[in-house]
Amino acid sequence: MFANLVGSTAMVSRLDPEEMRKVIRAYQDTVAGEISRYAGHVAKFMGDGVLAYFGWPKAHEDDAERAARAGLAVTQSVAGLTSPDGQPLAARVGIATGLVVVGDLVGSGEAQERDVIGETPNLAARLQALARPGQVVIAERTWRLLGRLFEVEDLGQRALDGFDEPLRIFLLGPSAAEDRFEALHGTGLVPLVGREQELALLLDRWARVRDGEGQVVLLSGEPDIGKSRLVRALRERLARETYTPLSHFCSPFHQTSPLYPGIDLLERGAGFARDDGPLQKLDKLEALIAVATRDVAGAAPLLAALLSIPAAPRYPPLELSPEQQKRRTFEALVEQLTGLAAHRPVLAVYEDVHWADPTTLEWLESAIERVQTLPILVLITCRPEFSPRWTGHAHLTLLTLSRLGRRQGASMVDQLTGGKALPAEVLAQVLARTDGVPLFVEELTKAILESGMLAEESDRYILSGPLPPLAIPATLHDSLMARLDRFAPVKQVAQIAACIGREFSYDLVSMTAPLNEDTLQDALKGLCASELVFCRGTPSNATYRFKHALVHEVAYRSLLRSRRQQLHARIATVLEEHFPESAETEPELLGHHYAEAGLKEQAVAYLQRAGARALERSAYLEAISHLARGLELLEASSDTTERAERELELQLALGSALMATKGYAAPEVEQAYVRARALCSHIDLTPQLFPVLHGLYRIYHVRGDLIAAREVGEHLTELGQSLDDRTLLVEAHRALGVPLLWLGEVALARAKLEEGTALYDAKLLRSHAYTYGIDPGVVCLAARRTGWKWSVDHDERATPGS
Repeated sequence: MFANLVGSTAMVSRLDPEEMRKVIRAYQDTVAGEISRYAGHVAKFMGDGVLAYFGWPKAHEDDAERAARAGLAVTQSVAGLTSPDGQPLAARVGIATGLVVVGDLVGSGEAQERDVIGETPNLAARLQALARPGQVVIAERTWRLLGRLFEVEDLGQRALDGFDEPLRIFLLGPSAAEDRFEALHGTGLVPLVGREQELALLLDRWARVRDGEGQVVLLSGEPDIGKSRLVRALRERLARETYTPLSHFCSPFHQTSPLYPGIDLLERGAGFARDDGPLQKLDKLEALIAVATRDVAGAAPLLAALLSIPAAPRYPPLELSPEQQKRRTFEALVEQLTGLAAHRPVLAVYEDVHWADPTTLEWLESAIERVQTLPILVLITCRPEFSPRWTGHAHLTLLTLSRLGRRQGASMVDQLTGGKALPAEVLAQVLARTDGVPLFVEELTKAILESGMLAEESDRYILSGPLPPLAIPATLHDSLMARLDRFAPVKQVAQIAACIGREFSYDLVSMTAPLNEDTLQDALKGLCASELVFCRGTPSNATYRFKHALVHEVAYRSLLRSRRQQLHARIATVLEEHFPESAETEPELLGHHYAEAGLKEQAVAYLQRAGARALERSAYLEAISHLARGLELLEASSDTTERAERELELQLALGSALMATKGYAAPEVEQAYVRARALCSHIDLTPQLFPVLHGLYRIYHVRGDLIAAREVGEHLTELGQSLDDRTLLVEAHRALGVPLLWLGEVALARAKLEEGTALYDAKLLRSHAYTYGIDPGVVCLAARRTGWKWSVDHDERATPGS
């Protein structure tokens, strides 16, 4: 809103400067009082001009109405003021509505103000200039938001300075009604529309499960097409049956966290509290395991390790290789599922599997094969781009959700309006813009009902005026933002929560948000009441989840980049200080937040830790993701010795993970080790050179480039001797002896292999096998015996019959 004082030229010319200052001060006080009365914010005074905001710093759902009422009140109150000689004063007001970016404070003292970016303040000033004394002129968008609350006069199209096209403007009159239009709000889920066949298929598969035939349904569809709504409809239909529900939620922030959905389910099932100690958690985990199996002692150490719960001294340490531990963990999880199914049928839902980590997909593949003979329905939701490898099973059904047809979309609108018909042109635009996506239909219809552009009659809604082309938000983003902007704490908390992730805990958001507990709880209640998020539990043990991925994304993108970076940095700090277990169990999460905060050094450190943790669990694809992201962040760093050392560590770990997934001789593997060798040469890192050369040796050996393998073996031998490291020399002699053997230099090969065997100490080299992937002493012995037999056979062929 822009207000300006208007007085007669004669009055202004007769007043001396001091009298003029008194008039302006009285005018400013009057205007500021009316603006404050309607919860507006005076941005700045410019002589007799006043710029005010409605909707910042605190937004309301009726900010357009507040601005209009304040504008009318200003003109009325100023009309009651007079100059020292009795001349009446007048104000004129312009009101515009639109997007404004409010920046940092500029200036100092009384001249200090917020830097504002956007055309809306300029439009308000132009409208004020068009107004006559005592008038309030509003822009078209403001008029649309006001609906029939005020009398308005259409002033038509006007050309305004600074705007390319003529704009439609209106003269605001007195309020036409005291009662505001209240849109119809549904507190529950919209009744399922257009999914009768799909629900019938799910119920048929459930009937087979009750008969002991395990079933798997892959429910596919584009974002917000209604997959989750269909799952809930199935649960509603099964409400009176006795069964065990298991809900797994995959997360876009945990795509590289091995078995995240399963870990999340176990933690929820066990009822972990934030202040639980390791022993309490172990007790709860054992109680959970006991429900499904008698062999608690067999499963507890494995699942405790999965949940990063110390099991000692209650259980001995797991002396298993990473691959063995993963396999045994899979078996323990399957046993839990089987045990639950022995008591009653199980409905195991996996939502958003397109975001699942590779290890979870591997587990799912093994579990799907097992459920065929068990009373279990595995219901998996995913987006079309997800292509599983396990679609060939006879007990698996593919179910794809399509968009709603025009008749079904209209039926859904009818449900939302309580059976009251929308104007034909409004319904047509709803159906055209939403394109059959149920969430779009739901949210856009709610936004229209809440906008004030419709008037409610006994059996229908009618338009308050002509329907302009842009009267309905063009995208779902606009409708969701309108609901997020209802009042500041809700929007602020939604934005902060969106930075945390699609699912967030009360504890974490409370420590991140700069709000007191009452304000925060009110905001969270508001989010739940607006159906933007779902709540599970009660504060302070509550967890929340955005209703849809798109809701989460819109809230996140509504933040300026600088603000997002600040929030990510704050979240990472809170996780480090108050949730130290996150740094141990989910270093990739802190890596994500530090990366989004622009703090690359911290991000790379956590991503490297996440990569190492994934390697320990044989989760190679997750490791590659973490390490590649760390290298990407390092690219923009300054060229220092510390940076090179960090990159070397990442390249070595990446090379190891790539070997496990793509093979020893893959080009990507060679690229990692060649780069690592260049880094060693650049910064003269002699000890780190050994694993680099060893990696290159394996590449050349497997590729069959024996000359290159021998050359690298010679370098390894020289390096081991220079470092005087017995364990490295065993590996070096093996790396030189094997290619020599295959090159036909049997005597020299045998000598090198015997040297390696002589230096071999199994206890000393126990960890060596985990680092390099083999036991060099065993290889030396095996290759030496092969070389001896080769030599004997060669001699016998040379002197037949001897």
